[in-house]
Amino acid sequence: MTDYSTIDFTPLLAAAEGEVVTEAHVRDVKLPSGGLLALITLDNGQDHTRPNTLGPRSLESLNRAIDAQRERAATGEIRAVAVTGKPFIFAAGADLSKVSTLANRENARLIAQYGHFVLGKLGAMGVPSFAFVNGLALGGAMEVALNCDYRTLDSSAAALAFPEVFLGLIPGWGGATLVPNLVGIEQALEIIVSNPLKNNRVLKPKQALDAGLFDVMFGSARFLEESVRWADGVLSGAVKVERPHVPGKIERLTKWPAAIKIARDTLRSRIGTAAKSPYIALDLLNAAKDGDVARGFEREDDALTELISGDQFHASIYAFDLVQKRAKRPAGAPPKELARKIQKVGVIGAGLMAGQFALLFARKLRVPVLITDLDQARVDKGIAYIYGEVDKMLEKGRLTQDDANQIKALVSGTTDKSLYADCDWVIEAVFEELSVKQQVFAEIEPIVSPEAVIATNTSSLSVEQIGAKLAHPERLVGFHFFNPVAVMPLIEVVKVPTTDEATLATAMEVAKKLGKTAVITADRPGFVVNRLLAKVMGEAARALDEGTPMPVVEHALDPIGLPMGPFELIDLVGWKVAAHVQDTMVAAFPDRFYASPNLHAAAELEQPLAKNKAGKVEDLSREAKKALSFGKSPVSGEEILRRVEDELAQEIRIMLDGAADGGGVVAAAEDIDLCLILGAGWPFQAGGATPYLDRVGASERVFGAKFHNPPIAGGR
Repeated sequence: MTDYSTIDFTPLLAAAEGEVVTEAHVRDVKLPSGGLLALITLDNGQDHTRPNTLGPRSLESLNRAIDAQRERAATGEIRAVAVTGKPFIFAAGADLSKVSTLANRENARLIAQYGHFVLGKLGAMGVPSFAFVNGLALGGAMEVALNCDYRTLDSSAAALAFPEVFLGLIPGWGGATLVPNLVGIEQALEIIVSNPLKNNRVLKPKQALDAGLFDVMFGSARFLEESVRWADGVLSGAVKVERPHVPGKIERLTKWPAAIKIARDTLRSRIGTAAKSPYIALDLLNAAKDGDVARGFEREDDALTELISGDQFHASIYAFDLVQKRAKRPAGAPPKELARKIQKVGVIGAGLMAGQFALLFARKLRVPVLITDLDQARVDKGIAYIYGEVDKMLEKGRLTQDDANQIKALVSGTTDKSLYADCDWVIEAVFEELSVKQQVFAEIEPIVSPEAVIATNTSSLSVEQIGAKLAHPERLVGFHFFNPVAVMPLIEVVKVPTTDEATLATAMEVAKKLGKTAVITADRPGFVVNRLLAKVMGEAARALDEGTPMPVVEHALDPIGLPMGPFELIDLVGWKVAAHVQDTMVAAFPDRFYASPNLHAAAELEQPLAKNKAGKVEDLSREAKKALSFGKSPVSGEEILRRVEDELAQEIRIMLDGAADGGGVVAAAEDIDLCLILGAGWPFQAGGATPYLDRVGASERVFGAKFHNPPIAGGR
């Protein structure tokens, strides 16, 4: 077994220059029954906007504090040791900025081993150790707690989670070994694998307590005092700690392997096999049934070494930084001080999309929202849909009764468009046809004030052409949501040459208040997401038309790790919508995009696809095979993948170049990737499209260079 005390960690610490160090401060707390508890407080000396993190030098500080308390414990000077955090924050886990910059294979192994070396001492203090988790605790911070003998939890803790799999890693400082042996395999699978893959779902304090990760929970008002009192009870024997979720022999022999198999099969059906970290996490959880902690830590060392030094972790960190940093400072956004105040919203239309808009605006902005349509029956149906959605959220506990009542009161509907007169923001949700959109804006513009923002949700039409007949085109902006509106986090904010700074600033602030990430794009066909998805769908349709079997086409892009195959995506967005998007792109760039007659033919069928019980595409339906026309020149899945890669590389290069030929769409490659991650589900471990295209050589094949220099790839 690895003797971590013999390892020289000096190179790792030397390489961590510039780390924001979380210091481990020690003070003695007198126990009610007598004696001292040494309380270690983690604190990086900064406010709540910079949580404690655990880089190499932070671990070094904690290591010194632990060693000092072990010496005191050996002399009988203290009865116990506890670890807590600065107010409201235990720690946000490992310092990912340091992990990513140190990530060659040698340092990757040292990072894993140093975590085990330091945190492993918490369970061998010579006296009982406690974790008083007083707030946010993620990843490595949870492992600090797990390595202690006992754990208390603040009921107001903001979030508790193991997000590592989401970031292309595994819980590697004990989590993958300790969690299943503490709470059982089924809960461990949920906490370590499933939750991170559900948009990084976190645990609420009560959930973490019920799962068995913590022994007791106290309110925040007297959390430290109650934790110390409880610890004193444990030390005296007055408090008996029971852990009913600890797996027994039967679970290890029977339930454990069955749960792992089910989880593996579920992963394959949901995300394919491109992502490495979920499957490595499964392997570690499976091996943890031996209950051998020391061996488990060694397995974690090996896994972290491979993952930290690999491409997927670096791509994940790139994607994480885009979502956490670039998304908050959008390229080209005017000063937010220019934004106009929105006190009433108008939604033109009362269909499904309009209803989703109205509900979102009412929920997030808490301002009156007016919907209109051609007749009162449509308006009433739209209002009924909104009320029904509010009732569903109330039943699920996502809204209080007061919130539900307020939202319903804010939404009204009418056929009288004159009531738009006092709206500050009007957005259309009508049929995707240029003349229809021009007509509704022609009707609305004379009614609203000259400063009211007019927004279009078009997905592929020219925003400038939509507003060509406006008297005040400076207040027109594209505001492209993705479906489902409440769930998808991206909005493409489309700026046309006439859009003024106040309108653009208002659009960006509205998007932010709606809880969305906004990326500013130029008014080019398809903007970002639909333009690139049209490439993917077009090449899939081309291969099918050539005579390639549907299953081959559907699985050709599996190595990318996209959330669904191309025809499952087409089926989701709608065959008529997909055909319309393809036609739009072909009309704009006939030499670069492919429109398939089969898309239009399939759109007329009741069910073009045959699917399994999980909803995954297995083949064309019998009806489709009879109705569609196919060539006799099938291609391989490898050829389809290469075509898609090269076509994407070419189109993205054009989109980033000047305005000619549809270029100049966004400020940088990072904005392309942000759009694809948030609007098309491009996987984190791929890092968006451009790092992936660099790694597989497509960018060099197409234009002889890379999108990123140096490339976003792991150290060796």
